[in-house]
Amino acid sequence: MEFDTYLVTQASLSGEHSTPEVVAAAIEGGVDVVQVREKDATARDRLQVARTVREQTRAAGVPMVVNDRVDIAAAADADGVHLGDDDLPVAAAREQLGTDAVIGRSVSTPEAAREAEAAGADYLGVGAVYATGSKADIDDEEYEVGLAPVRDIDEAVDIPFVGIGGVTAENAAEVVAAGADGVAVITAVTAAADPTRATRKLGEAVAEGRRRRESADLGGTA
Repeated sequence: MEFDTYLVTQASLSGEHSTPEVVAAAIEGGVDVVQVREKDATARDRLQVARTVREQTRAAGVPMVVNDRVDIAAAADADGVHLGDDDLPVAAAREQLGTDAVIGRSVSTPEAAREAEAAGADYLGVGAVYATGSKADIDDEEYEVGLAPVRDIDEAVDIPFVGIGGVTAENAAEVVAAGADGVAVITAVTAAADPTRATRKLGEAVAEGRRRRESADLGGTA
């Protein structure tokens, strides 16, 4: 499973585009993973969106996970779920969704990353790397962790992880060069006038970050 470009959906942050429209455009742009978030929607509406997106991603061969809700992930036949601190433990989600499910976990420290890996998480979301406007109940400056934890978590775990939080095509290369396998975004794609182009630019930035990291590993200039 590739994690270069990871789209997190949120209709309220998508301007004039619906979530299915954003997803269709992101798929055209080469997105690797889609997470259905839709925090502002009811459970019924989230399920409807998840089922629609599941049809789109299945046809395109793109993995889809659901944010937080194991029940919605199961009902939508998603590939898995992404969990935060207030959600079910990884082991409980695994029990509900089965051994083949893809289970992600949000972390911001190496200690939490190691715990999630030990619990059986398949990948991590690390952040918020930069200040983000997608979490209205959190002070952006306090929530921003920067690149140092990305480097530390790269050393701490063997499972893949994406950097999330304030990531754009302009700074994604830094995040990947610091050790992330890819980047997860909301508004960098959902709020873009052209989500297809935005997804492509994000992928190009990830590739550039990987080149920088490989150069640094070889003793060159990152």
